[in-house]
Amino acid sequence: MRIRKLIALFFVFFAISGANAQAKKYIVHTVAFYNLENLFDTINGPNNDEEWLPNGVQNWTSKKYHQKLHNLATVLSQIGTNDQQKEAPVLIGGAEIENRGVLEDLVKEPEMLAHDYGIVHFDSPDKRGIDVALLYQKKHFKPTSYKNIPLLIYKNQLNNNVKEKNDKDDAADDKSEVDKNLDRVYTRDILLVTGFLDGEEINVMVNHWPSRSGGEKKSSPFREAAGRLNRKIMDSIYKINPNAKIITMGDLNDGSYNKSVKEGVGAKRKKEEVQEFGVYNPFEEMFYKGNATLFYRDAGDIFDQIMVSQSLIVQDYSSFRYWKAGIWNKPFMVTTIGQYKGYPLRHGMNEIGYSDHFPSYIYLIKEMK
Repeated sequence: MRIRKLIALFFVFFAISGANAQAKKYIVHTVAFYNLENLFDTINGPNNDEEWLPNGVQNWTSKKYHQKLHNLATVLSQIGTNDQQKEAPVLIGGAEIENRGVLEDLVKEPEMLAHDYGIVHFDSPDKRGIDVALLYQKKHFKPTSYKNIPLLIYKNQLNNNVKEKNDKDDAADDKSEVDKNLDRVYTRDILLVTGFLDGEEINVMVNHWPSRSGGEKKSSPFREAAGRLNRKIMDSIYKINPNAKIITMGDLNDGSYNKSVKEGVGAKRKKEEVQEFGVYNPFEEMFYKGNATLFYRDAGDIFDQIMVSQSLIVQDYSSFRYWKAGIWNKPFMVTTIGQYKGYPLRHGMNEIGYSDHFPSYIYLIKEMK
């Protein structure tokens, strides 16, 4: 029984860097994000899913759908695992999800079922009918609250003709009046989940920021608004608990160097640059070292980022702290031939791949007493 309990805690031995460092025992948890790329079922719903029906342009059959589920489950159950870390991620943020039903199918896949994942999901007003969600291992994470926070952006923002409504405390009160006068751009909500990870409170935000449709520069104000809304949410959490631990993750459709991340969220490249209530982004350094989660016209970038609050990089491992980050891009997930060699192996008309993104992940560690 003692051995089983130790395995359940999946501790790993490693030495913390330092001249006098000694090998210690740590609990290690993986936190991941994955853009699931068009995870649609084959049922005609109220959203814009016509493309993803058996008679749609994708010829999306039940067989293809279930192959997609199997492929995604294979990846999700392996993210962050290695010779020491055997367990699947305890928290998984996801994007491009049609509805709760596809998530219920996903967590029932054999690779996922043993981990007993719970689901937090809301339908968003996105024009494509895709949402974000959080999966969590029930034995480790206990949600206490969750909400979807709308990103209120409007076409006139592109011309700087209107003040962003997310920055106004009374946005909800005058929303109907604004909608009458402005053309709102409907996009994904931000998902905020608070809960206890093995007894410690953690706040998690899952994002899928507005696309670069119309061009990166022209659409940048939308993602800058999303970055500022992330910062506003973090500040509201700090007002309640100045020591709050916060993780914000997602497909940002921007790099770690873009204004939306650097100024909107206020993320820093190096730990020593992060001040109280600040944000550390380990994926900025990874980008400058040549890593990527996606490719466009042979240029790689990291749109799939996981950032952590200053409270998670304190050098005190008596509670959960950030350890390190990675990109999960195993050979079976990579295109091996043709024009897109080296790119993520995605869905095609003749092949059901995985996604057009590689997943990102971080490790949280805590010293065992």
